[in-house]
Amino acid sequence: MPYSSAISLLSRRGVLAGVSGGALAAALTACGSGSSSASGSAGSSGSWSFTDDRKTTVKLSSAPTRVVAFTGTAAALVDFGLDQQIVGVFGETTQPDGKPTAQAGDLNVGKVTVLGNAWGEFNVEKYAALNPQLLVTHMYEPGALWYVPNESKDQIAKLAPSVAINVARASLPTPIQRYADLAQSLGADLSAKKVTDGKARFQAASETLRSAAKAAGGLKVLAASGSPDVFYASNPKIASDLMYFAELGVEFIVPTKLDTGDYFESLSWENADKYAADLILLDSRSTALQPKALASKPSWNALPAVKAGQVAPWDAVPRFSWTGSAPLLENLAKAIQTCKKVS
Repeated sequence: MPYSSAISLLSRRGVLAGVSGGALAAALTACGSGSSSASGSAGSSGSWSFTDDRKTTVKLSSAPTRVVAFTGTAAALVDFGLDQQIVGVFGETTQPDGKPTAQAGDLNVGKVTVLGNAWGEFNVEKYAALNPQLLVTHMYEPGALWYVPNESKDQIAKLAPSVAINVARASLPTPIQRYADLAQSLGADLSAKKVTDGKARFQAASETLRSAAKAAGGLKVLAASGSPDVFYASNPKIASDLMYFAELGVEFIVPTKLDTGDYFESLSWENADKYAADLILLDSRSTALQPKALASKPSWNALPAVKAGQVAPWDAVPRFSWTGSAPLLENLAKAIQTCKKVS
């Protein structure tokens, strides 16, 4: 299911409901994007606690060693140096040939139990058998656990506490830092070369994109996702990565008639030309239509950016780590550097 469609379902039906009745906060926690202070800790007695972005504090007698996470979340934690602690994942993890999806990053998919490989899939029996100590996932809306099915959320909640990290309406460095904080509380060494190299690459990529955007001189960019019947124009004021790209100077088109939730504007394919863009960032995940599939749609082929071959892949649910996000910045910078005004 495309990111845009998933968010649409979230808005219309509350699919991603919170898992604990008294524990949900009414608003997202405001986190400083550059903060290095973790909200989790391992006490001198070995106890562990972490306050997530629902303002819910999970307290355990010791740091959890059996963690189950959304696949993209697990991959981010691996980037920060965790590995053995992750025993299960849910979300698109493997392709039909068994190879990892892009979302899985450097996660060793052969060593974890996949509880579900698509939206709506979560095998509760397998989850229970893992003896989970903690569940971790993204949060796009207050209290909403990404990819935790509404139908089984109560059963899932009884088996282990959960941690939710806000990844919307906050610029990209903020959720990255929050996941770094969580990883550190679970035992990751953020001073390890793998981690510091990733952070240095992210910072360098940010400056490269800033320079590319400045040199582009008014290049208009549209982030979008395609489905058989709808062309989704994404709102750069909510998506974490797009917010950061805009802070670095990328000029995004902001849809004017947003759907409920404000994540995007749904356009029929007949109206796909509502916004004139020089560059289209197209949702690159397998759950969304790719350029080859879109080629059968005349309205897609008629878009100025498509005619000019100025369509670049966009990971609509990025990997929230420095290592995982650096390539996104680098690839966007390259795309902008090779684009020309066509709208």
